[in-house]
Amino acid sequence: MTIDAPGGVAIVETTSQAERESAGYVDWGSIIAGIVFASAISLVLITFGSAVGLNFVDFNAREGAPAFLIGIGAASWFLWVQISSFMAGGYLTGRLRRRHFDASEDESDMRDGAHGLLVWGGAMIIGAVLAISGIGAAASTAGNVAATATLAASNAAEGAATEAMDPNAYFIDTLFRGNTAPDPETARAEAGRIFAQAALGDGTLADEDRTYLANVVAANTGLTPEEAQARVDQVAANIEQARQEAVEAARIARNTAIIAAFLLAASSLVSAIGAYWAAQKGGNHRDNNTVFADVFRRF
Repeated sequence: MTIDAPGGVAIVETTSQAERESAGYVDWGSIIAGIVFASAISLVLITFGSAVGLNFVDFNAREGAPAFLIGIGAASWFLWVQISSFMAGGYLTGRLRRRHFDASEDESDMRDGAHGLLVWGGAMIIGAVLAISGIGAAASTAGNVAATATLAASNAAEGAATEAMDPNAYFIDTLFRGNTAPDPETARAEAGRIFAQAALGDGTLADEDRTYLANVVAANTGLTPEEAQARVDQVAANIEQARQEAVEAARIARNTAIIAAFLLAASSLVSAIGAYWAAQKGGNHRDNNTVFADVFRRF
């Protein structure tokens, strides 16, 4: 087929009808290029953000800065990085995609946008695989360390560990309480079981346990009954404070995980829209031969 072009120049198109019908509309080369570009931009910006403390690992990493403000900053940075990187990858894909001869303007825009969505989907899958691999490796390392520590502790004090794991040890101790205070090592082990039993409830020592501990402390340290009682109360208060701090830390960690998951889902949806729009914009610039002479000029 011959098409008349301006200036009397004839353009001869040699593509056969069979080749046209068998040609695919998906340009995987441009999609892969967009995925690589988006991933590279995301990696660079996330690394930079982590270097200045904009991450979800530790909101208290910046001394003197409120954790709440650090969390807002980290969330805003993550949103900007994800959306902008997907838009950049989508734009590059739309600009590089080969436009088919039989596509109208509206159809070409739709295909450009679809390529942007494929960039988004491919990058999301790759990111999920890498995240799962990283979490699995970290969990495996932590498991190996914990197993090594547990084995060492077991070899060092197998009898004490077995006794501490016995759920009936506390109740058995109460059978042998008498007027004679136990030796210091036995007293320390029994005190640990008493506080462990209290931690299973609301953290409060029973009155008989508090009195017994005060007597044991007085007998082994030479303190007066009043001083021994005050020491027991102070230790019980410290343990309760530590328990409350652990509960609060667990609550914050749980809420942070929920917020991070919601943020990831919301930003992913917005990123998909951004990649679709940017790919269409790249396709329009491709069709109009748009150049940015002030930015990308020949030297």
